Amino acid sequence: MSSNSNRIETYEDFVKVHGVLLAASGLPQSLHRQLFQKLTTETFDAGSYFKIEVCEDGRQRRLVLDSQSMPKESNVFLVDHAWTFRLSDAFSQLQEVPGLAQRMASLMCVDTDLDTDIEEVDAVKGVLHENGTKSNVEDILESEIHNATEKGDGTVKWLELEDADIGDDMLLSLNLSSKFPDLQALSLCGNKLETVEIIVQEVTKLKNLRALWLNNNPVLKKCDHCMEDAILQGCPKLEIYNSNFTINFGEWALGFCGEVYDKDNPSSLCLRDRPLQSVTSLDLSNRCIHNLVNKAFSPAEMPSLSHLNIRGNPLEQNSVRELLEVLKGFPCLQSLGVDIPGPLGESAIEILESLPTLCTLNGVTASKILEEGKHVIDSMLQPRLPEWSADQPLADRVLSAMWLYLMTYRLANEEKIDETSVWYVMDELGSAVRHSDEPNFRVAPFLFMPEGKLSSAVSFSILWPIQNVYKSDECTRDFLYGIGEDKQRSARLTAWFHTPQSYFINEYEKHCQKLQFKSLSYTPTKSSNTESLHRSDGCASRVYTDIPYVEEFLTRTEFVITTEPKDADIIWTSLQVDEDMKKATGITDQQYVNQFPFESCLVMKHHLAETVQKAHGSPEWLQPTYNLETHLPQLIGDYYVRKRDGLNNLWILKPWNMARTIDTSVTDDLSAVIRLMETGPKICQKYIEFPALFQGRKFDLRYIVLVRSMDPLEIFLSDVFWVRLANNPYSLDKHSFFEYETHFTVMNYGRKFNHMNTPDFVREFEVEHQVKWLEIHQRVKNTIRSVFEAAAVAHPEMHSSKSRAMYGVDIMLDSSFQPKLLEVTYCPDCTRACKYDTEALVTGEVVKGADFFNYVFGCLFLNETAHVTPL
Repeated sequence: MSSNSNRIETYEDFVKVHGVLLAASGLPQSLHRQLFQKLTTETFDAGSYFKIEVCEDGRQRRLVLDSQSMPKESNVFLVDHAWTFRLSDAFSQLQEVPGLAQRMASLMCVDTDLDTDIEEVDAVKGVLHENGTKSNVEDILESEIHNATEKGDGTVKWLELEDADIGDDMLLSLNLSSKFPDLQALSLCGNKLETVEIIVQEVTKLKNLRALWLNNNPVLKKCDHCMEDAILQGCPKLEIYNSNFTINFGEWALGFCGEVYDKDNPSSLCLRDRPLQSVTSLDLSNRCIHNLVNKAFSPAEMPSLSHLNIRGNPLEQNSVRELLEVLKGFPCLQSLGVDIPGPLGESAIEILESLPTLCTLNGVTASKILEEGKHVIDSMLQPRLPEWSADQPLADRVLSAMWLYLMTYRLANEEKIDETSVWYVMDELGSAVRHSDEPNFRVAPFLFMPEGKLSSAVSFSILWPIQNVYKSDECTRDFLYGIGEDKQRSARLTAWFHTPQSYFINEYEKHCQKLQFKSLSYTPTKSSNTESLHRSDGCASRVYTDIPYVEEFLTRTEFVITTEPKDADIIWTSLQVDEDMKKATGITDQQYVNQFPFESCLVMKHHLAETVQKAHGSPEWLQPTYNLETHLPQLIGDYYVRKRDGLNNLWILKPWNMARTIDTSVTDDLSAVIRLMETGPKICQKYIEFPALFQGRKFDLRYIVLVRSMDPLEIFLSDVFWVRLANNPYSLDKHSFFEYETHFTVMNYGRKFNHMNTPDFVREFEVEHQVKWLEIHQRVKNTIRSVFEAAAVAHPEMHSSKSRAMYGVDIMLDSSFQPKLLEVTYCPDCTRACKYDTEALVTGEVVKGADFFNYVFGCLFLNETAHVTPL
């Protein structure tokens, strides 16, 4: 580094400062020097090698190589970050930073109105067809007759009258049945047909009709199956109706999908022909087929069939066994597309075992499926594309679309890791790099520290080829690099792609069935023998603590504070007392400790949900809760079922083991739920969208629970509890989800804090809602008792005769005043309990804040019950 400043000037200094970052990025060492040169000269030269193309009808962009070729690991490119932010600031930045919303909307392809182009086309079309529509259609009919005469006997068998502004009156006047009595295929897509009776009357005159397309006509918006039934009754040979197969489908429909029949060849020349003999590839996807097994769909008729796609069909009239038997008969079948789970079962591996001739299943090679043990596979997933309405502001469109583009990192220095993750959007070039399971590029975030310190850091992404790439190749990356099926890769792809909903719904339903049969009752295995620490020699019990309020307010003569852990009778600490701590401090198993073994089953959010579910299944007082590290498919299934049934889909994501709502988010966006996993392990819990409110604001209640024993269960509820109020009026407006002070209640850490005395809150709440608090309080007590019973039943290993503990239990009330468990906290912050005097809810006695820990220690260690209620 230069002598005048700490600025990095040599490659050696660059490697010395950035060694860990270089290793973490995965960039090959052969490219380190090139990266150093580009960073120090601020060289952004990717535009000379790549170009961005529009795809997916303008709703996505992709990056393609524009130079002749690029060998593997031959170059590295800097990609700028167009937007870097913390999630809570996203909406305000889009509103306040000039040009940001416009740039992001353009980058994410949400800056135009989807309907605008359609409306313009319709307007132009209206002008073109005005006063001349029928003559145009007549011209088409004459042209078809002329062409048929030139090619053969003048018989028209295939007629396409699409987007021709044909209404009911014109359809009658065209008199198609008399002009084309042998018509086999008729398309009237995109017209203005409205009356069921007229359509049925005219169509059913065409007795030889095999295919009819009425898609995109107004009549379909208001008619039920009556029109379809009437047409099928009048056209007994009809095999395709509005792109779907009818119950009469056979050789013609299969021939159409196998590209045997089309406009130039509408039917077989000879009845004795076997036209399907030559079919090698057959795409039957999304044809609404209920029963696939018939005379035409058979190995005898299609002996050469090698590629078959039957995705998107219910096939509920066929059993798995029946379908597999038919498919086994096709001797050349090598490639199959099918929904999994679906008509052939739930497992790709079992399908391959039943159909050993298959080389690929859903686009993935059989060997790869068997090697990786993947049961649900799909290489043809359709991308999730942003959806918006014309009246939606750009900022809202960006907030919805951004989860398809965001990337994240978390800053850390020598002292601590930042509690809040940083999210960013790469520039237009970087954001055009789409996903592939077999990518040819890799992208990684990189923090360049030009002055050797984190304070000087500038964030970039770096892009480099990991395969040989050639001109016009699309440049792709793996959005889930390093994440395999052991970390739920297939489920996590749902953030960017439409994955098979049926699979996830099935997983959810199995999860629900499992929970339904959970109901373990608590039975103590030991009699109560909790000993008191009253010493016979009259000496005080020595207490070691690292908690200032205990040291200050534990003033009873039965206890004395010591500064040496090894000399104490009681260890009351905010730290985990593990084997390392015992060795370091001299703590032994003969000393009392303010924590129970395996208490993580209560105080870590994912374990708390598992503990409750293991004992009680799905009780009313626990919102549906999923550990995203293990139960993401079940959560996705729950989301899809709620969406299907029109239910609220608002969820809250909480880190496993963070307090004070750090890294906690509220969202109704499934992609957001999945992407937020990237900032650390979380649970996802159904949000209480309609909580009980106090003067229009959200609140929760902090209860203090004292545990003397887990077997038998001896727990006590402190008379001291308090309410925690949000600062802002409650709202379900989407923008409010970014407002901490609207949806969260913990305010005593650097935010505006309004303490309310509990007796005042209770009195005012009873008046506001016309309820009796003691009835609510009884339900809360029952809930808390059930929580600790669950721990006692599910984790009997928690019991220890040398443990006494205090836990914070957070409860929220829903709009029906039913308690909902939020979390259980180890060694809760009792500042309020010590700082404010209060009044016991039942007895009305005054509870002095300065005596709080005297009552706590009296209950836990002297078997007293002053100012506590046994549960």
